[in-house]
Amino acid sequence: MTGLALAMFIALFGFGHELVGWNDPGGSVKLGLFMAFLFGIVCGYRAKA
Repeated sequence: MTGLALAMFIALFGFGHELVGWNDPGGSVKLGLFMAFLFGIVCGYRAKA
């Protein structure tokens, strides 16, 4: 499951503007994707413990 999540994150972060077609000149969409991924890791780690 972690590998799938990582692959989806990399695909959206790197090629999301081509796949989805968003316009992100300020980088706020990429920042939101990164933060969601980071918070997901933190919450998953805390739920596991």
